[in-house]
Amino acid sequence: MSIIISDLSYRYPNQDFLFEHLNLAVPKQHKASIVGHNGVGKSTLLRLIAGELQPVGGSIASASRPYYVPQHVGALSRSVAEVLNVRHKLAALSAIANGSVSQSDYDALADDWAVEAKCQEALAHWRLSHVALNAPADSLSGGEKTKMFLAGLLIHAPDVVLLDEPTNHLDEASRQLLYRYIRQSTATMLVVSHDVTLLNQLHATCELSERNIRSYGGSYSFYQSQKEVESTALSDSIHAEEKALRAARIKAQEVKQRQEKRLARGEKKKTEVIRSLRKKLTNSAEETAAGLKGKHEEIIGSHQARLSDLRQQQGALKDLKIDFDHTSIHSGKLLIEAQQINFAYRPEHPLWESPLDFSLYSRDRIHLLGDNGSGKTTLVKLLTGSLRPTCGAIRRADFRWIYLDQSYTQTDVACSIEELAEAYNRQHLEVHEVRLRLNRFLFPSHTWDKSCRALSGGEKMRLYLCCLMISNQTPDLIILDEPTNNLDISSLQVLIRTLKSYRGSLLVISHDRYFVEEIGVYREIKLE
Repeated sequence: MSIIISDLSYRYPNQDFLFEHLNLAVPKQHKASIVGHNGVGKSTLLRLIAGELQPVGGSIASASRPYYVPQHVGALSRSVAEVLNVRHKLAALSAIANGSVSQSDYDALADDWAVEAKCQEALAHWRLSHVALNAPADSLSGGEKTKMFLAGLLIHAPDVVLLDEPTNHLDEASRQLLYRYIRQSTATMLVVSHDVTLLNQLHATCELSERNIRSYGGSYSFYQSQKEVESTALSDSIHAEEKALRAARIKAQEVKQRQEKRLARGEKKKTEVIRSLRKKLTNSAEETAAGLKGKHEEIIGSHQARLSDLRQQQGALKDLKIDFDHTSIHSGKLLIEAQQINFAYRPEHPLWESPLDFSLYSRDRIHLLGDNGSGKTTLVKLLTGSLRPTCGAIRRADFRWIYLDQSYTQTDVACSIEELAEAYNRQHLEVHEVRLRLNRFLFPSHTWDKSCRALSGGEKMRLYLCCLMISNQTPDLIILDEPTNNLDISSLQVLIRTLKSYRGSLLVISHDRYFVEEIGVYREIKLE
């Protein structure tokens, strides 16, 4: 085995256990994904395997030191060479080239005479040939930082690889490079991702839940088919348990009614029975009724407990349905028209080689794509009026639109869940009506005081959709800028179902082909 996890437990300081007693074995050269809801601990598990965190209990064994590509890079106050862990080798190579005969330099280089060329080739492979090894890592964009870490795969050729949401911020060309690496590599891999195309490149799918980690011997598509079978069986079990519970309640009621009738008949005959015997019979009947009542309550309680457990296993996200009202704008109305537009952040350096012509009609579903830095977000700002074109003209009709970015910034505010919901209560709904909608969107009462900033990506997405429903203002145009980057698979499916049923216009910036195809986008505009 390449990775062995035994009886692993972890919890953050002063908090409940994130997970307990996990066991998982990953064979050599095996490639597996880890899927599960936001907050269940997928990234934490990778960090434990990478050695960045220490478990509370249990152990982790790896055939070699894993190479870890993190999801959240954060501030990197180091050079590219330092992040890639080659600075000491490059320094030793430079010293030797300048005449050093120090044994420490030769030991540091470890006969890796081609290290500099190897680094340059790796960076060029990931389309970072413009990045110098001595450049500050923090000078790179989010996508470039991810590609920098991926370049380390080619430099170090690790036997064990851990990838945490590696396609976030990557353009289409870079995603294809990653997919090819995964297919061709002989390394053992554990991957956390919401990218279904990537997940289908892997040999197995491991589902992490609050209860355990369970392995399915196939790609994500296979896992989905198995989950459908399990879901059907679970629904059948729930239906059978509900039926048994109803039958137990009916039986208990029938027994209760029979006992009441017996007691009533006993009362009628009380004049015929001496007082001492009547008391004895009454006590006996009451004891019998109490015993039967206790027995049936036990049966009902047992059915209720099993039913509760089955419903908990079933989960609620897959049943969450969000249906916007239809927009008031008729199909085919011209919403935005751009003629020969361009934009320059610096004079004499227009963003696009040729000016753009662009039109968007009601009910359009448009995929806006292009490499990182091609100006997709800038074009959205031009179309919505946040920026003014350097040349050309844009005409806009009167319509409502919303902009959803990958962080769901609208919900990243310093207030509680209920306070944000109330801020969107433009219909002046009663408090219980607002709370009813929060419950419907899977925010029960114990979460209402929770800070919006403490929510996961999937929770932020659900909360914002809930706020839109509370406001009762269905947008005519929804603009989505990489909205899937911080969603787990279940939340991604909720968003897909919502957008499928939405009858307004969509303008989508996304490198996730699966997501784009699933929501029914039929028109494509590529920026180069």
